[in-house]
Amino acid sequence: MKIFKSYAKVNIFLKIADKRDDYHELVSRFVRVHNLFDCMSFVKTNKKAMDIIGDFGCKLESNTVYKAYILLKNYKNVEEFFKTYSVKIEKNIPEFAGLGGGSSNAATFLIMVNEYCNLNLSKDELCKIAVKIGADVPFFVYEYDSANVRGIGEIVEKFNEEVLDIDTITPKIQCNTGEIFKVFREKFYKQISKEEENRLLALSSKDILKEFNIYQANDLYEAAITTEAKLQEYEKENWYFSGSGSSFFKVNNGN
Repeated sequence: MKIFKSYAKVNIFLKIADKRDDYHELVSRFVRVHNLFDCMSFVKTNKKAMDIIGDFGCKLESNTVYKAYILLKNYKNVEEFFKTYSVKIEKNIPEFAGLGGGSSNAATFLIMVNEYCNLNLSKDELCKIAVKIGADVPFFVYEYDSANVRGIGEIVEKFNEEVLDIDTITPKIQCNTGEIFKVFREKFYKQISKEEENRLLALSSKDILKEFNIYQANDLYEAAITTEAKLQEYEKENWYFSGSGSSFFKVNNGN
């Protein structure tokens, strides 16, 4: 069976736009990292039940791929398929790092099941399932190299620009997303204006990074370094912070 690449992502910029119940609405540019991906495939195991083969830091029930399976299991052929096949995931994307590894795995799984079980679901239909799994999952379902993402992740609009060459580093610091948002609300809360939102959504990723430094590009960075001071040791010129961390990235200019 063929191997599917489950890519990492970075947030070129990440701004808070509003609050929706217990969620924060975001405005962000998501970009796929082409040189960092997990490999996913179906392997024959006859385990008679859904199983994931791989090295994970969480229980099966907490795995985003398992959550995706639960949402698909009542579709025709799906439960029967997983009586014969298991999901194999070779992890390269660091977990809990702001690179969307778990979300990417869930989205890639949706795409794989859609193909192998002949569900014939459109990208928009898959997105409606994806948003129930996590905020970043819809972006990965659409398989865009670059996209403007808004709301709680459910609004994904392709952004046409060159494919970016991105380097990432992930310190061995586990950022707590819930705690970072809590500190952001208490100490650093701000909302982007509609005018500034529209301006950023129209700019290329390289132009945004020319204009912003690490503190200006990501609204969560100050909250992150408040909760994990060691992150500041990794600050370097032209490097930026992805999501709620702990990964940093830079975009190489090329020729």
